[in-house]
Amino acid sequence: MGNWVNIQRDADTGIELVHAHFKGFAYDPHFHSSYLIGVTELGNQQFHCRRKLVNSHQGQVFMLEPEEVHDGYAPEPLGFTYKMLHIDQDWLKQKYQGLFTQPFELEVASTLNSDPLVAQLVDASYRAMSNQEPQLMKDSYLDLLLERLAHQNLWSARENSICALPDIALKIKEILHENLYTDLDLNTLAQLAGADRFFINRVFKQAFNCAPHQYLIRLRLDQAKILLKAGIPASMVANSLCFADQSHLGRWFKRCYGLTLRQYQSACTNVLSSSR
Repeated sequence: MGNWVNIQRDADTGIELVHAHFKGFAYDPHFHSSYLIGVTELGNQQFHCRRKLVNSHQGQVFMLEPEEVHDGYAPEPLGFTYKMLHIDQDWLKQKYQGLFTQPFELEVASTLNSDPLVAQLVDASYRAMSNQEPQLMKDSYLDLLLERLAHQNLWSARENSICALPDIALKIKEILHENLYTDLDLNTLAQLAGADRFFINRVFKQAFNCAPHQYLIRLRLDQAKILLKAGIPASMVANSLCFADQSHLGRWFKRCYGLTLRQYQSACTNVLSSSR
């Protein structure tokens, strides 16, 4: 397998998604105006940054601030594969705005991070945007990632401000039911619930043992079964329930129910009449 690079851009956030594989030389010293947050999927990638030689092994997260010069190459014959998010610094600053009593700007203390949760959230955020998942899912994973990257001591005071958790969680649940056919985003959900968007996931998960976007997907899949049983074409079902397309709905449906859309609809619309 030779070198390859796949690039996408998420229209809502402007985040650039890069999935790449390199053997040997990868790229000359350069910099980006955005934050780089990536995870090494396979192999070992080496790069010079901050006057050091950095080795990022499989499962490790690498992070760079805007305009940090770096190069890249593979020291091992099989090369390395990585996923990376290019995050605009103004967008990131706006996301953190108003969260803390003092102005906050993300500082990358180390170019390497071995926190497995950060690695999982980078991958989950990448997949959610790449697969054009519902807006609430994309927002949720990105917020969880941003929260994890911020200094933990800045969140401690805010933790104590969460009150009436069951009431907020029930209100969120109501809103999700009301927005079955709307591509709800996290900011709108937070405004409707009257809660801080960074704690929406935590409050809901504490009450219902799943994140709001997971609950909404399950609601939509359950509704998809009802619509498919009514004989509505799968493409129309997917579109009405905010899936990117029929194949997107089909992938989720198969994962949850073990059946394709065609198999389920065929079984439920060709019911044998009972004989006496």
